[in-house]
Amino acid sequence: MRLPEEYAKYLGLGAEIAATLVIPIGLGYLVDLFLNTSPYGVLLGAILGIILFFIIVFKIAQDFGDDEDQHLEKND
Repeated sequence: MRLPEEYAKYLGLGAEIAATLVIPIGLGYLVDLFLNTSPYGVLLGAILGIILFFIIVFKIAQDFGDDEDQHLEKND
């Protein structure tokens, strides 16, 4: 059975991943509105969001790998 702390951890990860995509695209959209540069702000925001997304995913994978290694060492 999963504990509420585990649910909160995964919910936080999901929110972090979603924010890395939504915030840069939203800022790009606002830049397009104010500077009338559509669609370049959204495109740059999407590219930045994708780059940040991969950085976050690799960081998360590394952290889970480290957690798994520590869990295996405890069981030995």
